Amino acid sequence: MTKKVVVAGATGLVGNAVLRHFGSDGGAGVVALSRRKPRDLHGARHVPLDLTDPAQCAAVASELKGTTHLVYAALYEEPNLVAGWRDEKQIAINDRMLRNLMGALEPVSPELKHVALLQGTKAYGVHVRPLTVPAREGRSEMYEQPNFYWAQENFLREQQQAKAWHFSILRPVLIVGLAMGGAMDLIPPIGVYAAMLREQGRPLDFPGGAARVAQAVDVDLLARAIAWSGEASSAQNEAFNVTNGDVFTWENIWPAIADALEMKPGEAVPLSMAKEYPNWIEPWDALRRRHNLLSPSLKEFVGLSFQYADYSMRYGHTESGPPSIVSTVKVNRAGFTEMMDTEDMFRKWFRLAKEARLLP
Repeated sequence: MTKKVVVAGATGLVGNAVLRHFGSDGGAGVVALSRRKPRDLHGARHVPLDLTDPAQCAAVASELKGTTHLVYAALYEEPNLVAGWRDEKQIAINDRMLRNLMGALEPVSPELKHVALLQGTKAYGVHVRPLTVPAREGRSEMYEQPNFYWAQENFLREQQQAKAWHFSILRPVLIVGLAMGGAMDLIPPIGVYAAMLREQGRPLDFPGGAARVAQAVDVDLLARAIAWSGEASSAQNEAFNVTNGDVFTWENIWPAIADALEMKPGEAVPLSMAKEYPNWIEPWDALRRRHNLLSPSLKEFVGLSFQYADYSMRYGHTESGPPSIVSTVKVNRAGFTEMMDTEDMFRKWFRLAKEARLLP
């Protein structure tokens, strides 16, 4: 069987990493679905598509013909990012997007083998309550909390009945990589914040709040986990947490981040990036011209991720938070055992951002 991978949400953090993985793999024809053309297709064929429009999905069915693997990394977010996670409109739109795509893809892809669906720690209610530590698949889900995860998962489970294809659900923790204008991508906002401080001759102050023990995952590691789930019989119709394999607090890794950005670590100086960034628009444009950067304006480069940086680094919290830890025993036992040091991960992505002339 010829392998054909369709990646929905190809411009996003996860979608672009999946394109990169299968592009380097060389053994699959890859179709990238997104409204905007990804900055780098890694050999994939781009099909412009708005998943909220069922007519558009039906119109590109011929491009989807023969799909064997679908990686569904598409996501609709409300402009008010964190509040939007509980919004009925956001839930309904994300549910409809998956249904629209499957409605067009499944009839023309009788050899469909696997659907990979992305969730995250909101499955355990991390955005509304302290996690049970460690949060475990099949034991700690917060089904009573409205969430588009459940709408999409229930649809897939119903759709898959008596079919030859299977699905896997991946639940990554804090994902770190590099994408343009993403909603939840920490490298651009931290990199821009650092550049603004460097222009003032200041060290890299920590802008967040009180500590919380947490986990992260390198997006390339996650892409390899997604690819693994498409082939492993142990991953069929299962959900898996995916992390780097270690834990961290921002305070403990901040010196490594500062070093990666060629700065000295500073003091704890709380600052809301989401509120401050309008003051950075003109200085950033001047800095881009001076350093001949390829990165675009702040809105295009960072998107909603200034809000996500505030949330992730706990801006405004003055007391230590409950640990946010998930178990990875299940995915390890199923056969995916790759790990990465979180400090090395941040160093990697800031190095790559500078090499790509996205950061000074």
